[in-house]
Amino acid sequence: MKKYFRYFLFVVSLLVFANVADAQKKKRSVQKRQTTKTTKSKFKAKVSQSAATDSATTTAPVAAVVPPPKVNDSLPIKKPLKSLRRDESVNTDEIRDRAPLAYEFIRADDAVYRHRIWREIDAREKINLPFMYAADENNGNQRFISILLQAIQDSAVTVFKNVDDRFTTPMTKADVVASLGADSVPVPHFGPNGEDLGTTMEVNEISLDSFYRFHIKEEVIFDKQTSRLYWRILGIAPVRTVKNSLGQTLGTTECFWVYYPDLRPTLAKYDTYNGKNFGARMSWEDLFEGRMFSGRIYKSSFENSKDVELKNLPGLKDNTLFQLLAGDDIKTKIFNYEQDLWSY
Repeated sequence: MKKYFRYFLFVVSLLVFANVADAQKKKRSVQKRQTTKTTKSKFKAKVSQSAATDSATTTAPVAAVVPPPKVNDSLPIKKPLKSLRRDESVNTDEIRDRAPLAYEFIRADDAVYRHRIWREIDAREKINLPFMYAADENNGNQRFISILLQAIQDSAVTVFKNVDDRFTTPMTKADVVASLGADSVPVPHFGPNGEDLGTTMEVNEISLDSFYRFHIKEEVIFDKQTSRLYWRILGIAPVRTVKNSLGQTLGTTECFWVYYPDLRPTLAKYDTYNGKNFGARMSWEDLFEGRMFSGRIYKSSFENSKDVELKNLPGLKDNTLFQLLAGDDIKTKIFNYEQDLWSY
């Protein structure tokens, strides 16, 4: 009996061992199948992503590179040739580096009288002929419009649009060129047989002698502390005559405004023209501060509650003589105010 029982235990142990081995083989096969499935799925995902990126790169349209538009960063001013030798008998290097004197300080409480005046300077008048002096020197052309444009070209001043005269909207150099009437226009070109060769953009030529009117905005102040009447210029604007395609004059317009205190350092480096004595020349800053010019008043804050020009006042429309007399009347009132403060 003991032999049979031993055989029985031996057989049972063999069967159990066989079942365990079979189960382990099945488990290993299942794990291999799962790993192969995951690797295949990962491989498929990578392939699909790479294919998608390749298709996106091949099918996506390439944006055309548009070059930025060219900005006109130069003004229509002539650059004269500089003299290679000293073109004068005296040394004026120190004069070229002069600076304007600072303004006297005026307290608001001491300004007992203040008015704003707008004038128009006509360079065709005899006293204003230095504004049209067309000679070329080492520092450029000597016309006042050329000096003004050179200061703008050198970025020495900030230019403001003519939307108002309060210096609110700055302008770029391209805007200045357009305001002068020198903007780009399309010009067609044709061959010798009449064939069309295309169109190019060219800048209009302008004559600097056509800018002979200037508007200045100034303020007259009486300071009780020094008992003196001050004239302080605030802004200068060149005036351009507007014409249509037929050459008919449509009117005048201000090109831009320049803040005069910013322009003073530049004006101090330029001499004015003196036809009587070439050696006794003053700077442009001296000319404005010394009131060595003539200008008619076309607007003022004196008894002008509606803030309009003289030509728009009742009784003065379409009557330039009465407008001129009204401006002279404002000058007389300012003069009489100062004289009446004194007792003799």
